[in-house]
Amino acid sequence: MKLVSFYQLSLPLMGKQIILHPKQFELTINRLCFQLIENHRNFEDTVIIGLQPRGIHVVTRLKLRLEEILGKEVTCGNLDITFYRDDFRRREKPLIPSATNINFSIENKNIVLVDDVLFTGRTIRSGLDALLAFGRPKQVELLTMIDRRFKRHLPIQADYVGKTVDTLVSERVSVEWKDVEGEDRVVLFSLEENG
Repeated sequence: MKLVSFYQLSLPLMGKQIILHPKQFELTINRLCFQLIENHRNFEDTVIIGLQPRGIHVVTRLKLRLEEILGKEVTCGNLDITFYRDDFRRREKPLIPSATNINFSIENKNIVLVDDVLFTGRTIRSGLDALLAFGRPKQVELLTMIDRRFKRHLPIQADYVGKTVDTLVSERVSVEWKDVEGEDRVVLFSLEENG
């Protein structure tokens, strides 16, 4: 296996800076799984719910690894928050709703709500509103692959974080997946560079 130095990891890649390369990405998913197991043991009273559209990729990967470690099925679902967003009517291009897949009761369950990037907190607030339409959970925790800790609009913080990054408002963070973008990695880019 070829070792990659920190210097090489921080170099821009065609206008993008790699924050997590594939090996670090894998280790991050693994660490998050063990943190979840530490707090939720066998997931008997816990379900994991990914926010559409990008949180579902995180949930898919977590589910695979958790089931591999635990040797049992972990209940997971997907939640569409389109109509709960506070910018729903402000967009020039209409949002297309995704499918919600919660075919289990969340009543009095521990919920781990999952998204790929936490920035302003508005998506998570929408997710909480949408979630309550399905019942009253016992507890809700938040897991995010990337926490962009500056510029919160709402007082929301994650319980489980893959990596915390400090970014400018003009920059974007993208969590990329092998089965979607061709490689597991997290990249940072500016709006000007991405066009």
